[in-house]
Amino acid sequence: MIEAHNISKVYRLYPRPVDRIREMLSFGLKTCHTDFWALKGIDLAVRPGETYGIVGPNGSGKSTLLQLLCGILEPTTGRVVRHGRVAALLELGAGFNPEFSGRENIYLNGEIMGLPRERIDAAMPAIERFAGIGDFIEQPIKTYSSGMHVRLAFSAAIHVDPDILVVDEALAVGDAVFANRCVAKFTELKERGVTVVFVSHDLGLVKQICDRAAFLLNGEMVEEGSPTAVVNRYVGTVLERQKAFAREVETPQHLAPSHRHGDRLGEIVDLEILDSSGNAVRSLGSGDEMTVRVRARFHAAQADPMIGILIRTRNGLDVFGSNTRIEETPLGACSAGDEVEAAFTFACNLTAQQYTLTAAAQHPDGHSHDWLDDAIAFRVLDRKARAGVADLQPRIEIRRPTGSTKIASCRQAGRALKNRGPGTLSGT
Repeated sequence: MIEAHNISKVYRLYPRPVDRIREMLSFGLKTCHTDFWALKGIDLAVRPGETYGIVGPNGSGKSTLLQLLCGILEPTTGRVVRHGRVAALLELGAGFNPEFSGRENIYLNGEIMGLPRERIDAAMPAIERFAGIGDFIEQPIKTYSSGMHVRLAFSAAIHVDPDILVVDEALAVGDAVFANRCVAKFTELKERGVTVVFVSHDLGLVKQICDRAAFLLNGEMVEEGSPTAVVNRYVGTVLERQKAFAREVETPQHLAPSHRHGDRLGEIVDLEILDSSGNAVRSLGSGDEMTVRVRARFHAAQADPMIGILIRTRNGLDVFGSNTRIEETPLGACSAGDEVEAAFTFACNLTAQQYTLTAAAQHPDGHSHDWLDDAIAFRVLDRKARAGVADLQPRIEIRRPTGSTKIASCRQAGRALKNRGPGTLSGT
């Protein structure tokens, strides 16, 4: 098991590097730094065989907490108690020598963990099989992709028979097949009594495999308890903070398309995602009403232009696209200098993940005046871990067919008669 008792971590922040020397030479008479508390008064206890998830926005102190739990960092106040061997996967490639082969790094990792070479030899086939990187096991890891890196690191960490496994968001770079394999491995480790502590932004995964979870915000533990309650609190906090930020927005959101093309006879001059209150947002709850507002300026007369939008997943899969012509809402003829605004309003029936928004002003035949690929990234949040991209909002009815209980009873009676043997039907 692993315990943290009132641990805090403070860092000194200096405006300039030279201020460190000035403070040191003042012999305590002058202070040139400000204190930044990365963690404040964290208490937790994770029991053997328990899987404990940690969620929170970037900068909330999650990675610092894991480093304190592993002993990589020392707390400013409080103490950490560890019972058993700790295996950690905190940063991609951490502890690996880039010049060594994958196999050599496995031996290096095992020796750092205090394992005899015979045990590493025995575990090597299982490590290779789980990592699934083939002949690359013999190549220097500086030639590995990020996915191969994390496959090898995770496989090495779980096959050294740890009592405590600590994992940061490193698994996010793995593919879907490897992620499913890791989920199955977490279940196996739990059955073996291994304590697992991990940080993840995959809220569905936290609810799926964790026994308990904690929500960190600004270095403090906001909530601890069941994964569902913690995730719901986190999602609610994110939405409230996003709404508060949206109320402060005074200028149009910056457009940063991955690719832009067109004849520029028309130009997209503004693009926004609005919530039901008309606030500019970058996060929405699944099922919320959303409006995509596109404003275009035409530099030459156009008889029948159109404006369109396209939503994609972060992996580039087209989710939904439409335009003013498809929706039978024409812009009408536009003169040079005219600005036209089109607002597409619909329910955001998407599953929880990140999406991008593309917008375009086009000719009637589909050729582009101005096409902005992936101009805005936005996230959909949901308390339910649905698969896919579309939230079809199913209605479920549970029915028990009449007679099912009676049929079961008849079958049980038949088995009883069969067990009583011959000559028993008359009761004699």
